[in-house]
Amino acid sequence: MIYETPQDWTDATDRRVTFFGMSGLGKTHLSQILRAGGDWFHYSIDYRIGTAYMGEYIADELKRHAMTVPYLARLLRSDSIYIGSNITFENLTPLSTYLGKPGDPAKGGLPIAEYARRQQLHERAEVNALLDTPAFIERARALYGYGNFVCDTGGSIVEVVDPDDPADPVMETLAAHTLPVWIEGRPDHAQTLIDRFTRDPKPMCYRPEFLAEHWDRIGGDDVDPDTFMRDTYAAAIHAREPRYAKMARWGVKVSSADVERVRDPGDVIALVADAIGKRARDT
Repeated sequence: MIYETPQDWTDATDRRVTFFGMSGLGKTHLSQILRAGGDWFHYSIDYRIGTAYMGEYIADELKRHAMTVPYLARLLRSDSIYIGSNITFENLTPLSTYLGKPGDPAKGGLPIAEYARRQQLHERAEVNALLDTPAFIERARALYGYGNFVCDTGGSIVEVVDPDDPADPVMETLAAHTLPVWIEGRPDHAQTLIDRFTRDPKPMCYRPEFLAEHWDRIGGDDVDPDTFMRDTYAAAIHAREPRYAKMARWGVKVSSADVERVRDPGDVIALVADAIGKRARDT
């Protein structure tokens, strides 16, 4: 780890941390607290995916729908209007909408082959965005003078790394430049996360074999897309937890309960320091 002791972390003039874990457990919450303190650069992986790597696909899908409206089609053909998404750190709806849901087209579903194709695009984009982290650390320092850096990953990071490979290129890159911090959920958190996802779907990336298994089990051309997404997300929560735990080998872990008590940058720094100390005591 780049910070071996709590004092290494608290005394550092350029703290660099990566938060990872299931969506909804507080990664962006902690990142925004640090950013609001005024001296941290917030690098959002989902924002990077939706703008740099998936932005053209999202815009093309918007244009495809607009072209079915003659009034808008004429304006698009003459370059008289601009159509694009408005992704923000807090609003990733354009990305999750583009990725879509497989199932009955009458209920807004995509053919499974098209859904799988979009999943492949997302997987490639997520890996690239994660590997961009060192470049953004340097960019934050060179352009804006930020020494402190927080990488706010998406929950899907666990789908694009191999936690059983100690030389996984994504995790090795993150650990070489930041301190990875796993936010561990509570057993009773699962239903809360499922309900939250149902109300406000987040961009999801599934390993091809995981998606194929669940499509074979509960999918089909007439399946309700919302039902499939909810049930697959619920299965993903349980499948991802042991994978996250293995990823913690590259860093430290904190509990979602402790994250809920954080109120300011000082609390975040103390939270991470305690996690480093606990790892040192346990090894």
